[in-house]
Amino acid sequence: MTSFGLQLPNFTFGVPDAEMFEQVVVRAQAGESAGFSSLWVMDHFWQLPPLGGAGQPMLEAYTLLGALATQTRTVKLGTLVTGVTYRNPALVAKMVTTLDIVSGGRAVLGIGAAWHEEEHEGLGFDFPPARERLDRLEEALKICRAMFREDSPAFDGRYYRIHGATNVPRPLQPGGPSILVGGGGERRTLRLVARYADACNISGDATMVGRKVEILERHCNDVGRQRAEISVTRLGSLFLTSTADETRQVREFVTQAAGPDAAAGFTIGEPDEVVAQVAELVDAGVDEFYFNMPLADAEGIAQAGKLLTSSFS
Repeated sequence: MTSFGLQLPNFTFGVPDAEMFEQVVVRAQAGESAGFSSLWVMDHFWQLPPLGGAGQPMLEAYTLLGALATQTRTVKLGTLVTGVTYRNPALVAKMVTTLDIVSGGRAVLGIGAAWHEEEHEGLGFDFPPARERLDRLEEALKICRAMFREDSPAFDGRYYRIHGATNVPRPLQPGGPSILVGGGGERRTLRLVARYADACNISGDATMVGRKVEILERHCNDVGRQRAEISVTRLGSLFLTSTADETRQVREFVTQAAGPDAAAGFTIGEPDEVVAQVAELVDAGVDEFYFNMPLADAEGIAQAGKLLTSSFS
């Protein structure tokens, strides 16, 4: 069965900072009540340029997820995705384990190679070349999996190391939280998914998704793994409209703001149109959809969740 998650991408709610978290909770609970099965936040310290840039509010991901764990009951909780450059991976494993404890076994480790160079430069994080970031990601995947599953693991890598890395309490989920790798790099990232991950997160239209799924399957064959063991997930923006004119206006706005290539990956339209667009992506190989709704309030989130879950149950 196709499932749906909600990503909360921005915190510009037009309220005082003291009321910001309350607005996050309202949206999170609306999504949970409407049938979204997972809740995600970005792992950024600055807001991204399309959503207003560094001058707009941004909350730290894991602090926020821990708080949301106490305000929700059923949704899985994770980041799309943790930047490997921001934290030592042993610390990440401990943080995600703690989230699993606090949430009653609902944590997911979403992790990727990181990309936002401006944020790294501004906040003093090293931003090595892509090849090194992917090497670091591979080492981090090995360390996190070992700390979820083993009593006292050791690992000596080029960039990271652990020795007798006790992780007590252990995660509540047997085998530890699922690991999702973000990114669709065809030669390296999807191969890391085939080797180490429970899920991948990709983007793009149905043609692009189908291509990525085919490449992932080839990597799985190369490493001796069944592709069906890996959930294919897709992150995208959803704009649910009520009229054809509104649809046209939103498409024009998105195309101008993000460019025509990026806009092709957005889901925009009235309810029947949205369902048709999602169905096309299901046919292309998507198992789980993660949608952000930058313009929606709690009511809009609830409307979208009910539409999606009732249409694909």
